[in-house]
Amino acid sequence: MKLTASRIVILLIIIIAGLVLGRLVVRFVMNLLLGGTLFGGNFL
Repeated sequence: MKLTASRIVILLIIIIAGLVLGRLVVRFVMNLLLGGTLFGGNFL
């Protein structure tokens, strides 16, 4: 029982990390297409 609970927690962490990284990849691609900075700041 304890093993399955830890597997579920690990799966949730991986899913959340995947969602965050997926959104960052989408923003990065859109910024390459449209031009501009990734995090909304002005680096210069």
